[in-house]
Amino acid sequence: MGGVMGVKTAIRVLIVEDEALVAMLVEDMLVDAGFSVAQILSALPDAMACVEAQSDSFDVAILDVNLGGAPIFPLAEALADAGKPFVFATGYGAGSLPPVWRGRPTLQKPFNAHDAVIALQRALNAPD
Repeated sequence: MGGVMGVKTAIRVLIVEDEALVAMLVEDMLVDAGFSVAQILSALPDAMACVEAQSDSFDVAILDVNLGGAPIFPLAEALADAGKPFVFATGYGAGSLPPVWRGRPTLQKPFNAHDAVIALQRALNAPD
């Protein structure tokens, strides 16, 4: 992503994760890899409001599939409708996703920085 006068700007990532420790670990891993964390949200209503009102504040999102017992798929649909790339994060693997979402980049929890970077790059480079 380019910046002003050729200065490279970090890709801004929205993290939607209900486990605070996991969110902090993901944030650290992304910052160490050269990304910028735009925001960390832990509740589906907050994440939906962010997508509706502030979708220009981030470039890509990492979505915990099970957010406090609620499936993340309404947010995934809102992101897809807005043309925003995203990655699913789940402890159950891509096979546990509904068929409509199985083609999306998915991180198997626990994941490492290398896997996160590859998944984010896949999401950012995927055709709409």
